[in-house]
Amino acid sequence: MLASLASNKQKFYNSEMRYSSTLGDSVKIVHAFLTAKRVDAVPKTPLLNYEINPNDLRHPKSDFLYRLGHSSVLMHIDSTWILTDPVFSERASPIQWAGPKRFHPAPITASSLPYIGIVIISHDHYDHLDKATIKAIDEKVGVFVTPLKVGDRLQNWGISREKIIQLDWWQSVSLNNIELVSTPSQHFSGRGLLDRNQTLWSSWVILGSKHRIFFSGDSGYFSGFKSIGERYGPFDFTLMEAGAYNSLWSDIHMMPEESVQAHIDLKGKFMIPIHNGTFDLSMHPWYEPLERISAITANRGVQLVTPAFGEQVVLDAPSLKNRWWLEQSANSNLEIAQF
Repeated sequence: MLASLASNKQKFYNSEMRYSSTLGDSVKIVHAFLTAKRVDAVPKTPLLNYEINPNDLRHPKSDFLYRLGHSSVLMHIDSTWILTDPVFSERASPIQWAGPKRFHPAPITASSLPYIGIVIISHDHYDHLDKATIKAIDEKVGVFVTPLKVGDRLQNWGISREKIIQLDWWQSVSLNNIELVSTPSQHFSGRGLLDRNQTLWSSWVILGSKHRIFFSGDSGYFSGFKSIGERYGPFDFTLMEAGAYNSLWSDIHMMPEESVQAHIDLKGKFMIPIHNGTFDLSMHPWYEPLERISAITANRGVQLVTPAFGEQVVLDAPSLKNRWWLEQSANSNLEIAQF
């Protein structure tokens, strides 16, 4: 089934639910933010952040990846550099003097990146699609691969149309002998008040000769994960959204238990939680997603990989359960809040 586009309104919608935020929903969310008793919303000390030496990226001999922050992952697969949802700006916001601010700098600058064969975009929200970053890396990118209509935004920013590939759900493209598949997610899109759902949102399947990787983008939990797992699993790694969650919006952002279940549905081997540790986008402590995921995966027998930002993960021999965040949170032994 392809993504649905209502021709009369030119809007995309989810396959299992219609997400619409009513005024009442907005009031509940604003009230929750205003009245929440925040604990450790941001780190009290600088986060562990390994600076990536550009010289170490010049002649890679194996497949590996780095978490750069939030949902930005730099990976080397089959001699090709791939970058997901690159955001290097200080804030995930349309303006750089206000909005969610980074907890840590990116472990490598945009100017120091190697030639990126493929940039993958999941959707157009500011914490995943950053205009300044896209323009900064354009000259060293081979192809931008996006969901439908997201590529139009890139063209409006000056990116050449010839460098952009836009895919519907379940459509695929082969680049440098790597197959990329745009797969469903349960989310929404828009960068302003008047453009809700005018661009598509996707998760992504990345199929190399040795490694199969799933990149979740943003999503609520839905049966699509099982469908993706049946078609393209098992996966060596799942890069799973796990952060910025709350029961008030769990239909578009998974709770930790759901993130782990999605990994299982996908038939994943190693799970790497993303979408956490960089921006304050919810009401939980900054470290809570990693702590909750760590406990849940232990109970369910899931192999968890939690690299610090800029720490290399060798795909053939990943290091398991590096709980680096505990050393950086004086309150890490507090009971984890349930939302």
